[in-house]
Amino acid sequence: MKKAVFFDIDGTLIDIRKGHTKLTDPVKEAIKELRQAGHYAFIASGRPFAYLDEELLQPGLFNGFVLMNGALVLADGKVLNDQPLPRETVQEIVGLCEQHNVQYVLEGKREVYLRPEFDQVRRFYVGIDVSLDNFVEEFELDKIDVYKMEFVCDNPGGNGLFERLLNWPGLTGLMDPAHLKNMELYATAVTKGSGIEQALAKLKLPKEQSYAFGDGLNDLEMMDTVGTALVMGNGQPELKEKADFIMPTVAEDGVAYGIEHYILGGGNVNA
Repeated sequence: MKKAVFFDIDGTLIDIRKGHTKLTDPVKEAIKELRQAGHYAFIASGRPFAYLDEELLQPGLFNGFVLMNGALVLADGKVLNDQPLPRETVQEIVGLCEQHNVQYVLEGKREVYLRPEFDQVRRFYVGIDVSLDNFVEEFELDKIDVYKMEFVCDNPGGNGLFERLLNWPGLTGLMDPAHLKNMELYATAVTKGSGIEQALAKLKLPKEQSYAFGDGLNDLEMMDTVGTALVMGNGQPELKEKADFIMPTVAEDGVAYGIEHYILGGGNVNA
């Protein structure tokens, strides 16, 4: 029976914190081998489409994408879920950002929206090898659809704003635990898990034939959704508690190991 495998990006396929912004050859070859065996491969990421590296979009590598933590789901070029945030909510939060001196990025379906004066945000994305080609600087806030928001501030906690946003009705998010100067915000109603459910329904595959690789806290629902949870050795302790198997780290090509041993190889519990 065919299988569907879902891959987080940051901390799973690559490690931007350590400057590893491209897939290694062993990982890329393992995903190609997975596809050649007739199985499905999906990206499942907090990233929007605009932040995907060109190598992730090359033909024959991935069948589809669960993006912005499930707010946008694409399979074989078809849209399975399209769930932007309420425009009134986005406008209110943008106003608060301006009051608290917090820079923001608004993530749309294909583009991301960034004010031209937000140099701090722009430098951050250049530093992690994200192309600025799909960044739009001129836009009307009341006419765009926003699926996820990201924030940057020089002061930890966004001058008090981040905690308020994390408690906003209908929204949830994550603050960078290292320095508390970055945060992302998205709807509680959608998760990587809900996006995976939609993809599996489209493929007509049971949960038992699904697998996920991840490392972070926004992968928790994903691991609860799939049949086999494969957590990276560099993953968060809370996620490891949900693991069926612990992989080697990103630096040790843990994804390639997991594909060979638990999906294509003899160690696969669902073979």
